[in-house]
Amino acid sequence: MDPRAVLILVAILVAEIGCIANGNFVFPVERRKRSLNAVKAHDARRRGRILSAVDLNLGGNGLPTETGLYFTKLGLGSPPKDYYVQVDTGSDILWVNCVKCSRCPRKSDLGIDLTLYDPKGSETSELISCDQEFCSATYDGPIPGCKSEIPCPYSITYGDGSATTGYYVQDYLTYNHVNGNLRTAPQNSSIIFGCGAVQSGTLSSSSEEALDGIIGFGQSNSSVLSQLAASGKVKKIFSHCLDNIRGGGIFAIGEVVEPKVSTTPLVPRMAHYNVVLKSIEVDTDILQLPSDIFDSGNGKGTIIDSGTTLAYLPAIVYDELIPKVMARQPRLKLYLVEQQFSCFQYTGNVDRGFPVVKLHFEDSLSLTVYPHDYLFQFKDGIWCIGWQKSVAQTKNGKDMTLLGDLVLSNKLVIYDLENMAIGWTDYNCSSSIKVKDEATGIVHTVGAHNISSATTLFMGRILTFFLLLTTMLNN
Repeated sequence: MDPRAVLILVAILVAEIGCIANGNFVFPVERRKRSLNAVKAHDARRRGRILSAVDLNLGGNGLPTETGLYFTKLGLGSPPKDYYVQVDTGSDILWVNCVKCSRCPRKSDLGIDLTLYDPKGSETSELISCDQEFCSATYDGPIPGCKSEIPCPYSITYGDGSATTGYYVQDYLTYNHVNGNLRTAPQNSSIIFGCGAVQSGTLSSSSEEALDGIIGFGQSNSSVLSQLAASGKVKKIFSHCLDNIRGGGIFAIGEVVEPKVSTTPLVPRMAHYNVVLKSIEVDTDILQLPSDIFDSGNGKGTIIDSGTTLAYLPAIVYDELIPKVMARQPRLKLYLVEQQFSCFQYTGNVDRGFPVVKLHFEDSLSLTVYPHDYLFQFKDGIWCIGWQKSVAQTKNGKDMTLLGDLVLSNKLVIYDLENMAIGWTDYNCSSSIKVKDEATGIVHTVGAHNISSATTLFMGRILTFFLLLTTMLNN
């Protein structure tokens, strides 16, 4: 059957399930502790989704021993209601579970109240039909047999078998606009997002990871970032700084003018944020590796993914790296913790006892990974290695290089989609950055936040998100 015909059937099913009625983000993001086994399970699911045809469902995590799901609260509709959605730098669309949803979670172990979006309960909600321009652009052309009363569908299947299906609606997203140094005011903007009608797999379970939906910061035209940029309100530039020492951090949309950050090109026409890794240096020695091990052609290369907790390297790279990392401590013996993490007993200062690892990228950009980054303390006197051997492969069978929060934390990472580049610098993520208002040219200070949650039942950290919205130039 024609794939577009399948989409029509999905849309009709969705329409029967539920009827539709006609600056700066400030988002608190919680983090929940998990076991080390849960960390690897999370990353395994994430790799499965990376290998699937559609880009979805990432989350932010800090230290493996403190790791958890990063999620944020946003307002949708008129009057606005609060929704908790997973923050995702790899997926594209924003979607939330809707009323009359089949197999949507109704409760969460995160200590939050889940809310189903009701289009009839919002004065500004509108159906996006299959004959509208947004739908045609999303599916690279008109859907065969489309009629104006049929909603524009979305249907996404993850590599781990989970799936979300629904239709698109348009409504107001409420956020906090930065209107001065460390100062915000509520504003809203009309955006198109997914109304979830059917969930399956891990998305359907009422579990410790259950949320209202996902907000994606991917590269496609359907992302919230792209929609705001198309309206002239922002540039397609965003940055994050995740603090795994004190908790909290910064997420900003807009041009960062301070600190200055060098960049490396993004590999074009990739679903994820792929870069060209050239070499790896340990204690000033360059690892002797095959020249094509980090080749970026044919779906290979290196993925920057804040939704992954650890860092995964091709087997040949891992086998060269670990002996170099341990060379300063020849008497230490490695043993397995939870049957998958290589750990050792050590009571000294890891930054003095182990080498710095540097990853060198195209255009002479380097990523410095300190021992306190790639080693994590499992418990007193026991340290574990965060570098992992990749078990995922690209479409042509090559091992995948996947760099997660293990190497991204405590760094300001800038995604510049205007110039198709990404960059980073070591940074104190509990401080502040300066972001430029494109309409006025005024530079505002955006600060970090680490706020205790009064609504959650667990000890968590909060990462506050900022979106710098500028007014349209002709407004």
